[in-house]
Amino acid sequence: MRQRSAIRPSAIRLSALVALACSLIGATLPAAAQERVLNLYSARHYQTDEALYANFTKATGIRINRVDADDAGIVTRLKSEGSASPADVILLVDAARLWRAEADGLFQPVKSAVLESRVPTTLRGRDSGQGSEWFGMSTRARVIVYNKRSVKKDDVDTYEELADPKNKGKVCTRSGSHPYNLSLFGSVMEHLGPQATEAWLQGVVANMARQPVGGDTEQIKAVASGECQIALTNTYYLARMMRSERPDDRAVVEKIAMVFPNQQSWGTHVNIAGAAVAKYAKHRDAAVNFLEYLASDQAQAYFADGNNEWPAVKDVRIANPALDAMGPFKAETIPVSVVGMNQSKVQQILDRVGFK
Repeated sequence: MRQRSAIRPSAIRLSALVALACSLIGATLPAAAQERVLNLYSARHYQTDEALYANFTKATGIRINRVDADDAGIVTRLKSEGSASPADVILLVDAARLWRAEADGLFQPVKSAVLESRVPTTLRGRDSGQGSEWFGMSTRARVIVYNKRSVKKDDVDTYEELADPKNKGKVCTRSGSHPYNLSLFGSVMEHLGPQATEAWLQGVVANMARQPVGGDTEQIKAVASGECQIALTNTYYLARMMRSERPDDRAVVEKIAMVFPNQQSWGTHVNIAGAAVAKYAKHRDAAVNFLEYLASDQAQAYFADGNNEWPAVKDVRIANPALDAMGPFKAETIPVSVVGMNQSKVQQILDRVGFK
């Protein structure tokens, strides 16, 4: 009869420890793989961006966790979270908002040969020698739309004419304090100076057909319906309607025309959507990688094709019939950061002239 070999208690403990170690290693491997993440706070509420993010994950293996809010909500959240914030990348959709967040110390500088070679200096934040704190990734122009039957193009081909008495009772717009208008007005101030800008805004208020209400799409529809004759809009709102298959959108587009203002002077005001690395980013390398991806030809073309915006990077080919139909135009060349810096003075003027 074969005798059973004796197993010492110490051997049992050793085996148990080895098994436990193996189980712990096995448990940590998936967690390690999951560490390739990027936490994105985004004010871009466009469903078309989903493919943009999916392509980044497919190319890099870095999974994106996204928090959606408006620009003000994102800034408030970042301030509240402080150094505990999980945010790695911030996407905002206005130059004034980017400048304000930068001034509040919510970003960190990025030194990247890729970004510096592709994004023009006029579409970047300040550079203290350690890199810029934000980068424009797409552009949109703030244009004038008008009713083709009642308004002549020559009467609305400059921003200044919005305040001309010949257009009294014809102008409609969204709130003057909306960032899209604040940025435009900040641009005008840079060109005309504070005193002339105040007189201009007073004239715009005097020419209004109604109190400011609604967004840019509502202004376009009001022009088509005859509620007003002239309005301001960002180009991508108009491009959406131009590409729409809905009969009511097509009917609106048929009744209006668009002009790029100030082609004979400083050029049309251009705003941006921009990206920054959060001050307390825990995944900084992934964050910089994402910004560089957004500046790639593929992503830049997607901004145009997916959301009707022009690429920030020059010479990127796009295939957008609405943008093509709008044609080339002369854009202003002042740094967008300067536009942001003027916003507080502009708001004071708006309060004085009663531009709500």
